[in-house]
Amino acid sequence: MKLLPKQEHAVYYLKDDVTKELIYGGAAGGGKSALGVLWLIEGCQTYPGSRWMMGRAKLKTLKETTLNTFFELATELGITSQFTYNSQSQIIYWNNGSEIILKDLFLYPSDPNFDALGSLEITGAFIDECNQITFKAWQIVKSRIRYKLTKFDLIPKILGTCNPAKNWTYKQFYHPSKANTIPDYRKFISALPKDNPYLHPSYLESLLQLDKNSKERLYYGNWEYDDDPSTIMDMDAITDYFNPIHIEKGGTKYLTIDVARLGKDNSVFRVWEGWLCTHRYELGRVKLTEVVAKAKYIQSKHNVSNSNTVADEDGVGGGVVDFLGCKGFVNNSTPLKQMIGNEMTVPNYTNLKSQCSIETGKLIQARKAGEYCKDSDVKDRTSEEMEQVKIKDIDKDGKLAIIPKEKVKEKIGRSPDDWDSIMMRYYFDVAPKVFFF
Repeated sequence: MKLLPKQEHAVYYLKDDVTKELIYGGAAGGGKSALGVLWLIEGCQTYPGSRWMMGRAKLKTLKETTLNTFFELATELGITSQFTYNSQSQIIYWNNGSEIILKDLFLYPSDPNFDALGSLEITGAFIDECNQITFKAWQIVKSRIRYKLTKFDLIPKILGTCNPAKNWTYKQFYHPSKANTIPDYRKFISALPKDNPYLHPSYLESLLQLDKNSKERLYYGNWEYDDDPSTIMDMDAITDYFNPIHIEKGGTKYLTIDVARLGKDNSVFRVWEGWLCTHRYELGRVKLTEVVAKAKYIQSKHNVSNSNTVADEDGVGGGVVDFLGCKGFVNNSTPLKQMIGNEMTVPNYTNLKSQCSIETGKLIQARKAGEYCKDSDVKDRTSEEMEQVKIKDIDKDGKLAIIPKEKVKEKIGRSPDDWDSIMMRYYFDVAPKVFFF
């Protein structure tokens, strides 16, 4: 079977003595599933008695898609007599003793540590649409690749295929590959529809007729776009946020503080003039008194009053509010009244954090907020966090909420400190005003 040039490139890495993790893809129609299936077939034939894994986020989807690709290619190769498939055990048994085990890799609340994979020992693994699983699942599977490696003189290898996604696949593979900082044991190969001469022209036309985000991702292989309908801010709006030529400087000054909790993340301070962030400060793992001292220094330097300063009051942040005497932001408190139409009313949000996050996201999407930032690392981190600000259960009725912080941590591998210090700015647009006569 003749491979595409990009597939041949991937095969080189699948057979070398250095690469242990490979992600192939980045758009629709690049021959992703076929590559993974052919690799498993060759492994089973070449190494009798070996054991391989074919995985995906959901077993049902795996059987409806990747497994069907396996049967189609096996038929085309004329090798269907070499194996049998047991739908009960979800294992493909080869006549020479090799096996391909089908696995569901979804992160279920009942098994957060993937203990179900604890006894698994395999020779190699192929995960289709790996962007749909968590990085932890990827790592757990990788740790299970040890079966008969010494006997076959192999090193552990895991192959993942996917379309562009702004999650761990972007952070761990695509971005480092683009920046030439990816470690030697990892490789990323971009495969686009136009790399596949066997695709029907009508299929390419259908990709070009998709909405902008989907077309950028699935045709052009642009990893900077996200087509999730629950996303509040698109990449264009986020890019404009950091190029605030459309925002006038001036207006009331505010200070927002996201206080580090339990020493696991950073304290982030943002100074605002109206809806323009003019300065950003950061502190690592420091004492509470140092956070308070830093806040006072920033207030003095930028002439920000206590009444226009807000700090995350949950956990350690409560001490900052007490010592500083500023406003306190309680994430799970009741949302505040805001103008909806011509009436001041309590909006349909689960809590204050969801209210401020969604409303701030809307302002950024409408190009009504911006930030001066020259630090590319801060831009990258903050952009990554902003893309994860999504509406939870968008297809369900009820009060609006955002994806929980714990879920965001799973996707980006850290606490979204920067976004928290941004969304708190909206507090001053809805906080009760006190007037003295």
